[in-house]
Amino acid sequence: MIPSAFTAPGRFYRGNLHTHSDRSDGALDPAEVCRRYKAEGYDFIALTDHFVGLYDYPLVDTTDFRDEDFTTIFGAELHSGAMENGELWHILAVGLPLDFAASHSPAFVPVEGQETGAELAQRARDAGAFVAVAHPQWSGMSLADARSIEAAHAVEIYNHGCAMGCDRADGAFYADLLLSEGRDLTVIATDDAHFNEPDHFGGWVMVKAETLTPEALLEALKRGDFYSSQGPELRQIEVTEKAVTVECSAVSSVIVQGHGSAAVAVHGESLTRAEVPLMRFHKSPWLRVTVMDRAGKRAWSNPFPNPDFKG
Repeated sequence: MIPSAFTAPGRFYRGNLHTHSDRSDGALDPAEVCRRYKAEGYDFIALTDHFVGLYDYPLVDTTDFRDEDFTTIFGAELHSGAMENGELWHILAVGLPLDFAASHSPAFVPVEGQETGAELAQRARDAGAFVAVAHPQWSGMSLADARSIEAAHAVEIYNHGCAMGCDRADGAFYADLLLSEGRDLTVIATDDAHFNEPDHFGGWVMVKAETLTPEALLEALKRGDFYSSQGPELRQIEVTEKAVTVECSAVSSVIVQGHGSAAVAVHGESLTRAEVPLMRFHKSPWLRVTVMDRAGKRAWSNPFPNPDFKG
């Protein structure tokens, strides 16, 4: 079995799904944000400003910044209701219609009469968006909180802004536990760029699509036809009942992770191919791959079924 990201027709396009401008709390205007990402070799971004009344509920029309080599997907970071720690929800929604109805979210604190985070996430998904649980470690999210967002397509496994700003970048803990409970989820790496600290060009998705259009990219995201990276490239993953074979750019570690403590790593110098045996994964219904280069930069596959799962 080969995960669909490596068999789907088309090519890989590099994009950032979590970006802010001066329409909310970012430092740069939308045109300059798009210019910088294009100049850095990105194929697309989603501008996802904070969807709160403080900023007049911005859903920025970025159509004017598209051309044949660069495109944009409309989106926002949605906020409503309180998590278990009393703080406001942060939910990433990419692919929203520009007329998406405002939530009752005047600022960055919960208020009475708001939708819950789960309700807002479901409304965004129903409107056609790709929905992700944003920076769960930064948010201090409980597992019960994460469970409640049943509309989520994905969890942020890495948030570069949170890495640089407070060393709370990780979402793997939440994603892995939800996967082990049977949730159908993918994982995304993002910047959460504001351009007021070194929070940009550090985490992205590589989306396999036939055309560089918002529609094709959004559908590929929803299908899971992508992987995430800080630099390394995943070129092929093949799964049998005995092993996972990974082809990639030069790395020093290839790791397969699964349920509970199940994980097996292969280490070496300038590895471009590695075969990881599955003997430790009999009780894991899902698997995912992480590769790491000598600088500590990672790439992450989406989860895929384990053909050797014994139940």
